Amino acid sequence: MSNLKIAVLQKRAGQNCEQNTKDGLAYLKQAKQMGADLLLFPECFITGYALPITNDEALGGDSPYIKQFCHACSELSIGAVVTAFTKGNAKPQNSAFVIGRDGQILMKYSKVHTCAFSDEACLERGTAFSVCEFDGVTLGVMICYDREYPESARELMLMGAELILVPNDCGSMEPRLCALKTRAYENMCGVVMANPPGKGAGRSCAFSPIAWNEDGECLNMEIFVAGEQEEGLFLADYDLNKLRDYRSSEMMGNTFRNVPAYRHLMNGTVTEPFIR
Repeated sequence: MSNLKIAVLQKRAGQNCEQNTKDGLAYLKQAKQMGADLLLFPECFITGYALPITNDEALGGDSPYIKQFCHACSELSIGAVVTAFTKGNAKPQNSAFVIGRDGQILMKYSKVHTCAFSDEACLERGTAFSVCEFDGVTLGVMICYDREYPESARELMLMGAELILVPNDCGSMEPRLCALKTRAYENMCGVVMANPPGKGAGRSCAFSPIAWNEDGECLNMEIFVAGEQEEGLFLADYDLNKLRDYRSSEMMGNTFRNVPAYRHLMNGTVTEPFIR
């Protein structure tokens, strides 16, 4: 495969899993008609992003809604990153499922950086990042608040991610777009984000990691950035040959990191002014 086309859905889900699934399956079919290889949904699309939620209310591993997406992916031969609140050990988790073209779940990822200072205090955080292979491309996933921490994308890069997919649901997007562009630049990974529309929200986006050409001339890393209020599908087309050539020759990512100098990164002590 020389190109990977990722469709990004900018739509706000309701609170009805059945209706959200119906809408999501219609967008999955539309994404296939657009020529997409994979469809990225915003955060908690199946269940809707409404809190608080109990473990009993969250989706189980045998959820019929997730099974419908798996079946549709197989029927259409398309991948998807579908999202929902799912059952955890003691509390629900905020999760994303990467589904392959054959309808098999390639990876389940649960949000590591939950907003425990706010409504997400009712959630159980995930414990690790992970990657999977889709059509020969290594994908990583981080969810919403995960992207506020550069370590999230860096961990995925170190695990081999070539593209990082970001289900999202928040506002005040302008500085967050800057951060996502920086994550693409410093890790030499493509970064794609899906966010529901709304005032100060929306701005679903895709960034290329290719910051300059062979002559050192700066390039536009922005593939697309949607408007705040737009609703629908947007398409990001990644030329894998160009992406891999760039990653094999440039100096970011894991090329010249001075790891012994990073001794404080694994120290979890919180000091002023960051104590909350």
